Amino acid sequence: MTKVLITGASGFVGTQILKALSSADVELLPLVRHGKEACIPTLSNLERIVTTADLFQESESWWTEQCHDIDTIIHAAWYAEPGKYLQASQNIDCLLGSLRLAKGAAMAGVRRFIGIGTCFEYDLSHRVLSVETPLKPVTPYAASKAALYLQLSQWFPLQSIEFAWCRLFYLYGEGEDKRRLVPYLRQQLEKGEPVELTSGRQIRDFLDVSEAGKQIADIALSSQVGAINICSGSPITVRQFAEQIAHEYGRRDLLRFGVRPDNLVDPPCVLGIAGSSGSLVKTV
Repeated sequence: MTKVLITGASGFVGTQILKALSSADVELLPLVRHGKEACIPTLSNLERIVTTADLFQESESWWTEQCHDIDTIIHAAWYAEPGKYLQASQNIDCLLGSLRLAKGAAMAGVRRFIGIGTCFEYDLSHRVLSVETPLKPVTPYAASKAALYLQLSQWFPLQSIEFAWCRLFYLYGEGEDKRRLVPYLRQQLEKGEPVELTSGRQIRDFLDVSEAGKQIADIALSSQVGAINICSGSPITVRQFAEQIAHEYGRRDLLRFGVRPDNLVDPPCVLGIAGSSGSLVKTV
């Protein structure tokens, strides 16, 4: 049976990938930090849980051992603390640690590798972003993701490893950090307290994280390769999005647009076009 190793399996996105694969005809090996084992649900196709103090500090030889008999890796782990991750020095650690993971996977004979990228890798001045949009990262986070994509997209084919790179857009939903927009909205609305927001004119591509998890799981089990946008493809302003959520509570009156200043460097529009830069790998 196909064995799938998922890094960051207890995280915001990794949890949904694991859930989406829970009924698939594969054996799952979620990898989490020590102490996070309880976050992994009991699944019929769970082979075992792999733990580590810090996967980004592990050696190539450690990864080679962990990847023994693994067919597919889904690498969902990364440093992602809200308000800090875009500029954090930990992005360098994640990049270097991910390269060691890749080398260990190649040594172990892994057949397929799914990486998780970000829409922030693109030149956001294009506003509507396809996989053909030029890359122009402007933060350490986006630059580290783009660097990993560029390196692995050139190196993995030389190792006969199928490589797909899933670029995430604006995800929300179950397990989301309370410091992010949607949890803040719901927290204030549930308490009946005002919600302080910017003008809300920004156009975004929002997608429920559960749908993103399903898309990534489907890609992992397919032969699709190359860069792939994980997005809704549906434009909506932050104002409209907030109003939709407030409508659930019948409290649009609590929304205070314009109380917080707009971020002058925040792109006015980030909209994805679904598609892939690769193709299906032909098998004999």
